Amino acid sequence: MKITGKTLVEMGYRPGAWFREALDYLASAESSENEMKAYLDDLQPNHVFPHETAIPFYQNIEAENEEEQKNVDSVLACMREVMKTATVVTGAVMPDACPTGGKAQIPVGGVVVSRDAIHPAMHSADVCCSVMLSSLGDADPKAVLDSAFATTHFGPGGREDLFPFPEELAAKMKGNYFLSPKNMQMVAKSHLGTQGDGNHFLYVGTLESSGETVMVTHHGSRGLGARLYKQGMKTAESFRRMLSPKTVAKNAWIPYSSEKGKQYWEALQIVREWTKLNHETIHNATAERIGAAVVNRFWNEHNFVFKKANLFYHAKGATPLSDEFVPDSKDGLRLIPLNMREPILIVKGESTENNLGFAPHGAGRNTSRSKHLLKKAGKSTEAVFEEETKGLDVRFFNGNVDLSELPSAYKNAK
Repeated sequence: MKITGKTLVEMGYRPGAWFREALDYLASAESSENEMKAYLDDLQPNHVFPHETAIPFYQNIEAENEEEQKNVDSVLACMREVMKTATVVTGAVMPDACPTGGKAQIPVGGVVVSRDAIHPAMHSADVCCSVMLSSLGDADPKAVLDSAFATTHFGPGGREDLFPFPEELAAKMKGNYFLSPKNMQMVAKSHLGTQGDGNHFLYVGTLESSGETVMVTHHGSRGLGARLYKQGMKTAESFRRMLSPKTVAKNAWIPYSSEKGKQYWEALQIVREWTKLNHETIHNATAERIGAAVVNRFWNEHNFVFKKANLFYHAKGATPLSDEFVPDSKDGLRLIPLNMREPILIVKGESTENNLGFAPHGAGRNTSRSKHLLKKAGKSTEAVFEEETKGLDVRFFNGNVDLSELPSAYKNAK
């Protein structure tokens, strides 16, 4: 009797990549029906299924009005669906949380902990979105801002006047399965020294404690991270089909115990290194242009995956407090931006049972950008801009004011 894929399906087995190995073996082996079934049962993937009810998670969020309540209800509904994912063991919601994407997608301000699983959609395409602060002593704030404006740029595309790219970092990329393609090398080099759009910013101000001038940048890994994310989702989907086809596609995962999982984890660390270098490149070039000295510097991510033993902490817009999550931490200090009218907070915190080692990242919204813009209907862009940025030097790189990034678009900072 010739065994084919159709034969295996008729026997009740789910088609997959494993069929090829099974058919090759059965074609060369003489097995009884019982022996064949035992072999197939052992070889077929053991599917795991989503939990019927959500794994409990910590809710560090509350509403103060009707609009906030709608936002909170939406956040918690999204989180409950995410927490049905088979790999998940616990989670938390930060006070600035807001929904993003579909109802089963991790919200901004969500922390999801999984076992032996990296979920690309839970760190999103903006891999390692992060903030860096450099103290420039008594440098003139306006001179710093002017210098920064002439040094970097925001939005799509790269640069013509490339900054030098470290050979050691290039070698790491070439040695990684996910980062070795030539287009990865190209975008890593051409995007160095640039920043993203949306809520990414470059801020210059003074420390309340000492009066020192500081510069803070906020951006992620640009096109490099976006391309890695795309590859990660494709790889996770192949595992989802093989391991857990009932799992929502957005919550697909790459098992860390697999070779692809270890390569993806390594790729994330390389992208983290690139992102830190990108912040440093902008800060150093800005300071050098005006002859200022950097007297202090620290940084932290708020959009990444962090590992503790065999657990993976996915922070989608959540600031890591624990030093074990930030190996290059300086004095345990972290940055939490609020909105352009409010101070950027410099904080130090502790891991607790309900925060899982994370804090807010400060960029939460109660409504979508489009709904917020509807509230401003009837007022000119110039009038709204003047009203919300009075006393501040606010510049949009492309010259077009984005009303969805002004202070009223965000949650109450207090």
